Amino acid sequence: MKRTRKEKPKYMVDIAKERIERLFELAREEFNKNPERSRNYIKMARKIGMRYNVRLKIEQKRNFCKKCNQLFIPKKTSKVEIDSKKRLKSIKCLNCGNIYRYPQKK
Repeated sequence: MKRTRKEKPKYMVDIAKERIERLFELAREEFNKNPERSRNYIKMARKIGMRYNVRLKIEQKRNFCKKCNQLFIPKKTSKVEIDSKKRLKSIKCLNCGNIYRYPQKK
C-alpha cells in the first residue's frame, strides 16, 4: 500500500510563516544581549519550516549559517568578500568557518 501525506491546511501554513518571521525578528533583537538564544530562535524557525513544508525567504536563508545556526552580522559573526570578476559574494562564518558563495547581481 502506498502512503499518502495530506497537505497542511492553509491556516496552519499561514501561522507557520508568521511564526518564522517573528522568530527571525527576535533573533536579530536578542543577538547583542544573548547570542545563544538568538541561535535557538533560528533553529526553531528552521524546524517550523520543515514541519509545515514552508520555504524560508531568500533574505532569511542568506542571513544565517546552516551549519551552526549563527546569525550573520558583518564583522561580528561573518566576513563578507565580493569578487567582482566572478561576480560572487562569499560569506564566511566566523563561528564554524563554513563558507557560502552566492551569485552577485550586476
